[in-house]
Amino acid sequence: MNVLGRLSPSQFLTEYWQKRPLLLRQAWPSFEDPFTPEELAGLACEEGVEGRLVLEREGVWKVRHGPFRETDFLDLPDSHWTLLVQDAEKQAPALDAILEPFRFVPDWRVDDLMISYAAPQGSVGPHVDNYDVFLLQGAGRRRWQIGDRPILAEEGVESGDLRLLKDFTADHEWILERGDLLYLPPRFAHFGVALEPCLTYSIGFRAPSHQALLSSYADFVLEEVDSQALYADPDLTEQDNPGRISEATLTTIKALLNGALHADEDNLGGWFGRFITEPKPAFAASAETDPWTDEELRQHLEQGGALERNPGSRFAYIERVGHSLLFIDGQEFALGSAIADLAPLLARQRVFAWPTLSTAFAEAAARDLILDLVNEGYLLIYEDD
Repeated sequence: MNVLGRLSPSQFLTEYWQKRPLLLRQAWPSFEDPFTPEELAGLACEEGVEGRLVLEREGVWKVRHGPFRETDFLDLPDSHWTLLVQDAEKQAPALDAILEPFRFVPDWRVDDLMISYAAPQGSVGPHVDNYDVFLLQGAGRRRWQIGDRPILAEEGVESGDLRLLKDFTADHEWILERGDLLYLPPRFAHFGVALEPCLTYSIGFRAPSHQALLSSYADFVLEEVDSQALYADPDLTEQDNPGRISEATLTTIKALLNGALHADEDNLGGWFGRFITEPKPAFAASAETDPWTDEELRQHLEQGGALERNPGSRFAYIERVGHSLLFIDGQEFALGSAIADLAPLLARQRVFAWPTLSTAFAEAAARDLILDLVNEGYLLIYEDD
């Protein structure tokens, strides 16, 4: 499904991605809300679900954090409040269907699907985000006011965990209805207000900070460094002042650091694949307490059962000549030439039945890998199926 209208994914990425906002009318004309507002509220009452209630009255903003109780919703006013639920797709795997049309952006860039329900005049205020986002409108209508240039250093007002813009002037104003889609690059100011009870689906993308990248890579390099290796200067020469750090010393140190931090293709790929697939702590996979056997797994699949990717797990892969590297939740699996094609299959699809896996099962290494992934909780079996 193409939600970009007349634009191809390639055109969108070239002309709009991280460059300028885009409004797409009826991008998803047949869109139906997978949740009712009551079901979303029920989800926000569950342990482990990150939910927020944002209330505003006469310019005063308040934020409440879940998990909530049913009585929390009974006391709400008729207007000026919003319920937001983060990582919804990790709680209800069927919601992956909402993410699927946006997979022209690499999976490793996706952060989560956030669902918000807003009463009339509900909002989270004028603000900027540090990430790209697609805003898909479900039931109801929402008015969006948008700035036409990124704000690199906003003057904000702290209000709990909201950071609202003091002075917001809109350059564009649009009313979104069911099936409309709005794309916003990072740091573009926006202000959405519900005109009536409405549901909005936010597909947010993550971008690791330079600091996080460098810190993680340095930790990765340290694992490979010989802890017994010491600085050496066999070519040390006499100098006139013992307090001076010589250029020769700095050259030696530079060579040492450059050698240790050198990011060759293998090191870089192995590190980045592990780093970028680290799951959020709340969604780390749990190993099976009663592990499946090879024969049980085959029987399950041959009798019409399926495997499903753990909705909280992150899958990615890197192709190499003659083999591939599969990454799941910070773990690396090296797949030899006989099963290298299994990596793109596992990373692309979310549900796996026997017709898809039967060829792979002819290889012992593939059977072992899939059994491993099931018993570690990266692939799930819903036995009620």
